[in-house]
Amino acid sequence: MTSTDTRPTAGPDPSPRRASAWTALKPLILRLHFYAGILIAPFLLVAASTGLLYAASFQIEQVAHRHELTVPVGEQRLPLSQQVAAAQAARPDGKVTAVRTPEAADASTRVLMDVPGLPESTQLAVFVDPYTGQVRGTLDSYGGSGALPVRAWISNLHRHLHLGEPGRLYSELAASWLWVVALGGLTLWVTRRRGTRRLRGLLAPDRSLPGARRRLSWHGSVGLWAVLGLLFLSATGLTWSTYAGENVGEVRTALGWTTPAVTTSSGDHAAHAGEGVHQHGGTAVSVDQVARAGAGKGLSGPLEIVWPAEPGAPYVIKEIDKTVPQRLDQVAVDAGSGQVTAVLRFSDYNLAAKLTQWGIDGHMGLLFGLANQIVLMLLAAGAITLIVLGYRMWWQRRPTRGFGEPYPRGGWHRLGWAVLVPLILLVTAVGWFLPLMGLSLLAFLAVDVLLGLRARATQQEGA
Repeated sequence: MTSTDTRPTAGPDPSPRRASAWTALKPLILRLHFYAGILIAPFLLVAASTGLLYAASFQIEQVAHRHELTVPVGEQRLPLSQQVAAAQAARPDGKVTAVRTPEAADASTRVLMDVPGLPESTQLAVFVDPYTGQVRGTLDSYGGSGALPVRAWISNLHRHLHLGEPGRLYSELAASWLWVVALGGLTLWVTRRRGTRRLRGLLAPDRSLPGARRRLSWHGSVGLWAVLGLLFLSATGLTWSTYAGENVGEVRTALGWTTPAVTTSSGDHAAHAGEGVHQHGGTAVSVDQVARAGAGKGLSGPLEIVWPAEPGAPYVIKEIDKTVPQRLDQVAVDAGSGQVTAVLRFSDYNLAAKLTQWGIDGHMGLLFGLANQIVLMLLAAGAITLIVLGYRMWWQRRPTRGFGEPYPRGGWHRLGWAVLVPLILLVTAVGWFLPLMGLSLLAFLAVDVLLGLRARATQQEGA
């Protein structure tokens, strides 16, 4: 939220001490909001635009790959083992790694294979008609989400602009600053409007105001409605980032907040049972027996049955329904005996692991289905609106030449040490935890100093 109004806040302050602290802090918040709004907003604009497209990618995927994903509804489904055999016959060069059961009566079965020549984190998905065993086609399947080519392309556009690892810096920079811009804008808007007696003055724009003041009113109101969602997107987006994401992972590990995994060690019995059995999967039981074992523990579709990674390892059956109410239980099934050796219920996750799962699924638009996607689209549209309004206000009040005079500098001189020292420590800690934010903040400070020196030199020449 790029605020550009410098008029004093309306209404009396509740206490002289608070007024003094806010008088000193406001110029700092204004300048930070100004620089972040001008220099980081382009990255936020790209992230919001590509995020808006990603929120619709599930429907786009269904349309683009309709032939592979849907089948005519038949009377009775074939055993999974026959469907897997059909996929192996169609692609004998592939090694089966998993099978995803149909999500609906008219959905195909997805058999995942490792095939030579595919990019990292990519498998070949063979789509099989569960009623006839006919192979309807093959497509690349990306990552754990199983994104097909269209959705994977959109996802990578949002993630790194198809520039690979260097491109991820743009999204990390956007996520690192989004919460700062949002909270700064919220603070400026609420304090500016605190003299307004009616709640409507905060929540709704004042259409009776002229020109720039009306745009500021829209900017503040839209930001107020969007702020919680923007904070959520910033926090969850950082978990996928390169540098900040690594720090988040270390904190989660240190605090024991990592997501648990079902035990895949079946002991000596499984190791001996896996000896001398057939090539594909290295198991003595069929996938149909594995599926029945999972059903006996209450697992219901859609499911992903993961083949043993090595001789002696078990099958792992995962519920993959991420919409509320979620079905995310897992069981391990001994590859030699077909017996369940371990069970992991989503209800047994610790709270931090549940919050992480809900955050990721909410960010991706999975948690509440279509409603989740619509909310994400509205948030993306709101962010785009805020950025456009912010640039419009800045452009209208820009100076004739130069970068543009931001808000008065030197506000930190009026901060007492009791406020300044904790503030410096806080900023240092945040800059260390969010490295790209810390480096860009140093760049802002350098630009600010250079502009100040130039302004001083101009004044001295004029004198």
